[in-house]
Amino acid sequence: MNPLLRCSATEQASLIRTREISSLELIGAHLDQIAKLIPQLNAVVNSLAGRARAMARACDEAIARGESVGPLAGVPFSIKDAIEVENTVCTAGTWGRRAAAASIDDATVVARLRGAGAIPIAKTNLPDLLFAFESDNLLFGATRNPYDPSRTSGGSSGGEAALIAACGSPMGLGSDAAGSVRVPAAFCGIASIKPTAGRIPRTGHFPPAGGWIERIWQIGPMARYVEDLSTMMRLLVGGDGEDPTVVDMPFRDPAEVDLRGLRLCFYTNNGFAPADAAVVHAVMEAAKSLSKLVMDIVEERPPGVELAYDLEMKILGPDGGDSLRAYLRSLGSDHLHPLLSGWLEKLEPYRTALEGFAGYWAEWDRFRGQAVRFMKRFDAILCPVSAQPALPHGASIAEKNFRGFSYTMAYNLLGWPAAVVRCGQTAEGLPVGVQIAAHPFREDVALAIATHLEKALGGWQPPLMAA
Repeated sequence: MNPLLRCSATEQASLIRTREISSLELIGAHLDQIAKLIPQLNAVVNSLAGRARAMARACDEAIARGESVGPLAGVPFSIKDAIEVENTVCTAGTWGRRAAAASIDDATVVARLRGAGAIPIAKTNLPDLLFAFESDNLLFGATRNPYDPSRTSGGSSGGEAALIAACGSPMGLGSDAAGSVRVPAAFCGIASIKPTAGRIPRTGHFPPAGGWIERIWQIGPMARYVEDLSTMMRLLVGGDGEDPTVVDMPFRDPAEVDLRGLRLCFYTNNGFAPADAAVVHAVMEAAKSLSKLVMDIVEERPPGVELAYDLEMKILGPDGGDSLRAYLRSLGSDHLHPLLSGWLEKLEPYRTALEGFAGYWAEWDRFRGQAVRFMKRFDAILCPVSAQPALPHGASIAEKNFRGFSYTMAYNLLGWPAAVVRCGQTAEGLPVGVQIAAHPFREDVALAIATHLEKALGGWQPPLMAA
């Protein structure tokens, strides 16, 4: 494999600016890697090769003329196929979008990376309308895990995670309503962050923001290296005049966080879905590593976190999934993937009337209030990403496994930032990630802790498939 492909996006950008490599060379290397990976991973649903090469030439010419270029000039990035790219079909993995018209505009997040000089290189796979913890749909099939093709890459941003882990892209964009950038990152051994609710505009995401669930999902960056998450976050935050939920808070530099002043807690069991031994071990090793640096770290579980699964399902499905079924019909999605059908079945028990929904909302308020009071004593929380490492294909919908995703659901309900970084592996070589949650708008704290853990415990390791 071309050694350039293992570099961070931040490092690749530096090499292009200093003319040690050309953007055309870098884009070509990634396109060659994508071509090699397509039959092995099935992560890419639309290669943007022609336009990527044209943009790379333009970048190289601008640098040769001595023009000022953006911080990510000439570097490729990939995009989950729920985020719009100009002149590209956005399918959201669902049957009714199989012949959709091409998008007129870039999503805000895509436009912002382009504005920094980055080059879209591929759209990546996901579940049917984003509803599954593995990336499989009726249009494109299943994406495989680069560390073990018999296992899933996760969902819903599983195509992103697989492609980035296997060096087909250095960084990318996903979205997360229940763990959809964090679970795939953990399953594929890369880094990601779900930002604070209201941090990043969701303009140009499909399905669009709106309705009662809009407070639990965000767009988030994904990369092999934590430094690239910081680079992307600086570019992505802030209002766009379109998404009314965005709060214009400055992004703080993770490099300025003093770990010695932090008070942390950790837990390995959320009281609802006990984690596998390898997952427990990774969290314990992360806590042990940090204990040598931080002011204090204790093993303590936030009150009420054992209720996160039921509460997430109540917020997603107070109508038993009827609004989702109606939306699918409006799209023409009269064929559903079994994983999406499984999700709809799981929402049915949470069907309620208006009075019941008011009760759900009050329960959500109590959950958030408890957590805020708990966090008066801490700066961040370490815990599992899911109860298990990467699962076999089709296994995520099984009740025991599905309950294991409650670890990420907790921080969607809270709207807090939560980062993921690889901190270990199973005996079979599957990556194991650790989740770091922090106070609202303190992504810098979560990323600073993730940076330390990446250095101390190894972070991303190349899969044999990428070689």
